[in-house]
Amino acid sequence: MDLSKAPGQRESWDAPRWKVYLWGAVELLLVTNPWQVSSSLRVRTLRAFGARIGSNVVFRPRTRVRFPWKLTIGDNCWIGEGAWFHNQDHIRVGANVVVSQESFLTTGSHAHRRDMALVTRPIRIHDGVWLTARCIVLGGTEIGQSVLAKPMTIVQGRVAPNAVVEGPRCEPVGQRFKLGDYDAGRS
Repeated sequence: MDLSKAPGQRESWDAPRWKVYLWGAVELLLVTNPWQVSSSLRVRTLRAFGARIGSNVVFRPRTRVRFPWKLTIGDNCWIGEGAWFHNQDHIRVGANVVVSQESFLTTGSHAHRRDMALVTRPIRIHDGVWLTARCIVLGGTEIGQSVLAKPMTIVQGRVAPNAVVEGPRCEPVGQRFKLGDYDAGRS
């Protein structure tokens, strides 16, 4: 197959070419740059390009955001070093969420199509979720409130609230909070 003829190039941009290219340069200098230590500068830069980010959000160095205009993050979130939002579709993150270091959230795939056409599906992460180190979250995923994904989990599909999940099949292995603790946190 001649990949130069594969459908989908630039279909997910939802912005003019100049904005995408300008964002690439600004992201490198002010967001991904490991020497740039100011979380507030990262957040202001992302907001300037259309990201909707709540208050008290911490973005550590080496983070990447493909298209900030397709990113929503609630209040009091921590985004770990090297986290990558490869958001060719929308990613919506609730409040009090931790996306730990080197986690990768991707909304795009080729769904094993022979023509390599891009297929995108959004990601929704509810309040209180903790994605520990090096988790992968795939497009079309909805993660329920207070879920904890153990390191290197591939998170996909619908994950029930309060679950602890692990592994390449995102298997539930327990509950994050005791029933009384969990219910008290929801009120």
